[in-house]
Amino acid sequence: MSRTSVRSALRPPVRPPLRQGEFIPLIALLMALVALAIDAVLPALPAIGEALAVPRPNDLQYVIVAIFLGLGIGQILFGPLSDGIGRKPAIYAGLILFMAGCLLSMVATAFEAMIAGRILQGIGIAGPHTVIIALVRDQYEGRRMARLMSFAMAVFILVPTVAPALGQGIQWLGGWRAIFVTFLAIAVVAFAWFGLRQPETLPADRRRPFTLAAIGGAVREVVKTRAALGFILAYGCVSAPFVAYLSSAQQIFQQAYGTGALFPAYFAVLALAIGGASLANGRLVMQYGMRRIAGTAAVSVTLVSAVAWPVAYAYGGLPPLWLFMIYLSLVFLCLGLLFGNLYTLAMEPLGHVAGVGAAVVASASTIMSVPLGSIVGQSFDGTMYALIAAFAVFGAVAFAAMRWADGGRGVASPA
Repeated sequence: MSRTSVRSALRPPVRPPLRQGEFIPLIALLMALVALAIDAVLPALPAIGEALAVPRPNDLQYVIVAIFLGLGIGQILFGPLSDGIGRKPAIYAGLILFMAGCLLSMVATAFEAMIAGRILQGIGIAGPHTVIIALVRDQYEGRRMARLMSFAMAVFILVPTVAPALGQGIQWLGGWRAIFVTFLAIAVVAFAWFGLRQPETLPADRRRPFTLAAIGGAVREVVKTRAALGFILAYGCVSAPFVAYLSSAQQIFQQAYGTGALFPAYFAVLALAIGGASLANGRLVMQYGMRRIAGTAAVSVTLVSAVAWPVAYAYGGLPPLWLFMIYLSLVFLCLGLLFGNLYTLAMEPLGHVAGVGAAVVASASTIMSVPLGSIVGQSFDGTMYALIAAFAVFGAVAFAAMRWADGGRGVASPA
């Protein structure tokens, strides 16, 4: 028997890919862990604050901000890591870190331990969140990939609409710590399902060494590429007030507006606005182009917010709930058009370093938006002044960054 025959005999058999009927719900579950880990905790924030003796209500926002911080750190690591060790080991590592973070938050008796657990959850969940796209791309391309991702995204979009209600129900039944028990159980199921059923999609001969030099090279490439840097700045700007909204949503609806147990319903309506716009963007972008849609959406956010601020002033900073919901629905429709297009535009000139470049784009925009969003969120004083002003200012800065990215030529390009 020849050496080649021996190597072939010893090589583990290649497992066929999962059928789409199983593959789509599996990747949707892994993708949904991010939204679940953020949104399901929102109704429990007052109980967490009381149990851990948090002195300032605004400090509870850090429970949400911390997971974004972890995401920013983890995203830049897991993309290159999966290129070096394979997709499955990278996702395993992320899920294990996420489960460890859930355990830490679940048993936390001090606020510092809770925040540490949430950061660890963010770093861990960055694994599946970042690597899933590469795993899908390993197996599909073109229209088949777009079709598959559309089905997965439809499931993913539904999660933020039900996550606060799920968290509230779990809290009623078992207390706030039971929410983290649920996260842990879901992660265990996902780990087992993924491990037993999903084959590795990156063979050893296609892997590249994981080095800090590769990450550093991608960072330098982004910094010296005007288009990429400009659209990253724009993405970070539109994300900042959204982070502020997420971190203060419980205070806005339950404290300022007194919605009580109906908070998840109001949150769901706004989540659907973003999700619906994201789905509609798939058709709109073919007709109008990414730049035109993103530019129009950024200007719309700025103008709507510029009008909303004096209206809020007329009501002492707290407009009627129905009016505030109309305002946020309009803004979130625009955000649904901005997020995907800005990310794609930032990646457009980075095709030659796509894997590491995607990690840098996601990480840089997240690390930029977290401190800015935290500043806005910490300004919450029972009125909507800071949030509305943030959408107006950051929308304008995002539009300016888009103009700069395109060399001042405007955003009417059909691209």
